[in-house]
Amino acid sequence: MHYQFLPNAAPSDADIVILPIAYEESVCAKEGTKEAPASILQASEQLEYYEEDGAWSPMQYLQVSVCEEIEQYAQIAPFVATLPLKNKLLISLGGEHSITPEITASLLKKRSTILFLDAHADLRESYQGSQTSHATPAHHLLAQGHKLLMVGVRSLFESEAKRVQEDGMIEFYADRELRKESERERLLETLASLEGDVYLSIDMDVFDPALVPGVGTPQPGGIDWHFAVDILEVLIFNAKIELKGVDIVELVPEASNVSQIVAAKLMQKIISFWGKAKGYETKEKKGSQMGVVYE
Repeated sequence: MHYQFLPNAAPSDADIVILPIAYEESVCAKEGTKEAPASILQASEQLEYYEEDGAWSPMQYLQVSVCEEIEQYAQIAPFVATLPLKNKLLISLGGEHSITPEITASLLKKRSTILFLDAHADLRESYQGSQTSHATPAHHLLAQGHKLLMVGVRSLFESEAKRVQEDGMIEFYADRELRKESERERLLETLASLEGDVYLSIDMDVFDPALVPGVGTPQPGGIDWHFAVDILEVLIFNAKIELKGVDIVELVPEASNVSQIVAAKLMQKIISFWGKAKGYETKEKKGSQMGVVYE
């Protein structure tokens, strides 16, 4: 598999490492998220190399490596632990949201911050008999000792609502409250003030289903495209943080290809902002794009 149909560098030589994780075991509505990693990478071939917000072509400067696809839950944490990720950005493509704690287990030190974009709270200790359900990742991230910034939630159980209110490691931005400009500004100010290691987890059902219909458990409401880009821009250009990794999860490919294109464009924005924040546009053009001939 390839990103934007570009040649794959070795992980040790790459600036961006993309890890496809085709894991799907606990979905409880629409199935198909195991097909998402390949479909997102395929959709990336439809994007122009030029990224308009950054006003540059990031892949002229950045090398990308797409790893072999992982399908087994038990493979995730050991494989991530073997990746040479110093001074690189890891982007994992799910798969269901249960993969996130397995990624962070070897990637993050305790007391890191997780920006958790999701329509659901995912704070169950177990669900339908599984402690590694896609309804449990936020619980496990807290158990690992991290702080959660939960954004866009609009579906949760009573016990989850109580935990949101009582757990001092959760900062909560409810979806409907984010209709208010003041609440949006509060979130962006919080992101601009973060320090230390940060991990970004994006469940695609955080978006308005009019924009992203291809998810397993859609909910009315949701954030729009431009606010999502604002969130990414403010977070990634915060010079006081170190973005350790990103995941994009819970996409279910659909016939119109719109959902897949949104996910691929989201990944392009993340790569572009990260590269700009690291000053790559001032370096020599040795990126993956320089190895292809195109019209």
